[in-house]
Amino acid sequence: TGGWPESALSEILMAKDGVGELQLVLPTLARLSAAGERIVLVAPPYTPYPHAWQNAGVDVRQLSVVRAEERDALWAVEQCLRSGSCGAVLCWPRKADDRALRRLQVAAETGQTLAFAWRALSEALNASPAALRLAVDARPAQVRVLKCRGGLAHPAPIALVGH
Repeated sequence: TGGWPESALSEILMAKDGVGELQLVLPTLARLSAAGERIVLVAPPYTPYPHAWQNAGVDVRQLSVVRAEERDALWAVEQCLRSGSCGAVLCWPRKADDRALRRLQVAAETGQTLAFAWRALSEALNASPAALRLAVDARPAQVRVLKCRGGLAHPAPIALVGH
């Protein structure tokens, strides 16, 4: 799975959109789609640009987008994760408490699916059941490991290549 925790929720926290946050998962999504695994985007904040996904190696025939209002999006994510029919489910929840995130974590375990949630960096103050928690900083473009299950978080920031 490219280093991502298997059958688990990974949270990617960022100060603002457009700092290369999708770069982190694209190699894994490309591998999954090449293996015939479905990738589902639930309520993405922006319309996905197929050519960009293709250029990153993702087979767009394996890509599905679920349009949902905020109140229905978490339910849709949970259903996709539980189904076991997806390789990865991506979401951008704005209003998700600890209980909602725990449901996503359990659903990812149940369906043996990778779950990725992009959230505001301000959420780092709140506890999370996610197996992995990353913070993406814009300047300098880097990633910090805030939490990782089964090991110590990497103490130093990791530079994002290409920024």
